[in-house]
Amino acid sequence: MSLASVTLEVADLEAARRFYSAFGVDTYICLRASEAHSTGFRGFTLALTVPRPAAVDSFVGAAVDAGATVLKPAAKSLWGYGSVVQAPDGTIWKIATSAKKDTGPATRELDEVVLLLGVEDVKATKQFYVGRGLTVAKSFGGKYAEFAPGQSSPVKLALYKRRALAKDLGVPADSTGSHRIVLGSTAGAFTDPDGFAWEAAASLAPTPS
Repeated sequence: MSLASVTLEVADLEAARRFYSAFGVDTYICLRASEAHSTGFRGFTLALTVPRPAAVDSFVGAAVDAGATVLKPAAKSLWGYGSVVQAPDGTIWKIATSAKKDTGPATRELDEVVLLLGVEDVKATKQFYVGRGLTVAKSFGGKYAEFAPGQSSPVKLALYKRRALAKDLGVPADSTGSHRIVLGSTAGAFTDPDGFAWEAAASLAPTPS
């Protein structure tokens, strides 16, 4: 099994299409109109890893120009340079680089896109996914786990402690309602221990963004 697709459930499909096209990540996600409700932290973030600080600024600028809200302004840290923004549909995106200085132009290049699921028990959820056929690529005890991507997967899957993820994003961890995300599985449909729903990729039939 592997992660074949990531579908965001949005209230306004056309507005979401315009935003993600302007943001420059529309080829990595799918969109689906949904009336599902949620409040607070949805329990996940999509993270963009880019090659240099100028690329972080470029993605953040494009997101803000298209209507995103800045949750954490772009800033240097011990590990590099990054920012956190929230799309108009409510999805939180983290844009970061391990580089602290620019060594090239401000292009919107992407090294990788990672879906970080905030979970209560990283070890237990990691074992759940291993049992489903995923291969662990990196693991740091009960704090973080990353799975090897499938050949056709545009997005890498990783697990992080839910409260730690919320803190990193600068939002309260509390929430109610739907996660507002559906993951496409190359195997069958199932729901993980934290309520994230997977559907068989062939049956998803999402509307491309």
